[in-house]
Amino acid sequence: MNGYGRGFLNLPPVVKNLILINALMLIANWAAKGAFGIDLNAILGLYYPKSEHFMPLQILTHMFMHGGFMHLFFNMFALYMFGGILENIWGPKRFFIYYMVCGLGAALVHETVIMFEYNKLMHQITPDQLQVVLSDGAAYFREGKVFTNETMKNLQMLLNVPTVGASGAIFGVLLAFGVLFPNTQLMLIFPPIPIKAKYFVLGYGAIELWLAVTQPGSNIAHAAHLGGMLFGYILIRYWRSATKTFY
Repeated sequence: MNGYGRGFLNLPPVVKNLILINALMLIANWAAKGAFGIDLNAILGLYYPKSEHFMPLQILTHMFMHGGFMHLFFNMFALYMFGGILENIWGPKRFFIYYMVCGLGAALVHETVIMFEYNKLMHQITPDQLQVVLSDGAAYFREGKVFTNETMKNLQMLLNVPTVGASGAIFGVLLAFGVLFPNTQLMLIFPPIPIKAKYFVLGYGAIELWLAVTQPGSNIAHAAHLGGMLFGYILIRYWRSATKTFY
């Protein structure tokens, strides 16, 4: 326990503050729910622009909200393990730029996928049914009600369930570590075998791509994860071509 504490205190400033902010936002959400019955995820999470809940600020704020402790823990543990190394190499300014570009890029990819899903669903129902979803879907959802028509229900969920989490930025961090340290040996928890960072990142990306294609309606924003990796890769390539040295 003491060793972890020393490790956290010695983290570079951007990673340390990102972990603190994300943890504080989860605690604030718990407190707001307990004291006032207010779900901050429903306010600060990211919605599709066609949703009545959408606000431009959510493009930024959703990156600092999480669905629960385990969601927060796995994202912040990855940031703790790999982000500090990257920040020590790049410096605080470049690491912060990279982290934000990955997070915002992930949101852009996610919203693009949602746009295609929205357009597909709206053409599977009548104009009257679409109007019912747009006018009454949010109110029904707040009451815990969903439409019996499967397509109307899917559209209702798409418009009224927010996306939260730093996963897009975290996947960008994983990608960067794999690019900078491709042959570093990582030890998997399950199965407990060593694997080079480049194969770990490629494997993770392949799994996310498969899940994004086969489970487009799942609660996990797989497209956002891939978006974080994509924008991270583009930025790394740009830095390599624009400067004599990578760092």
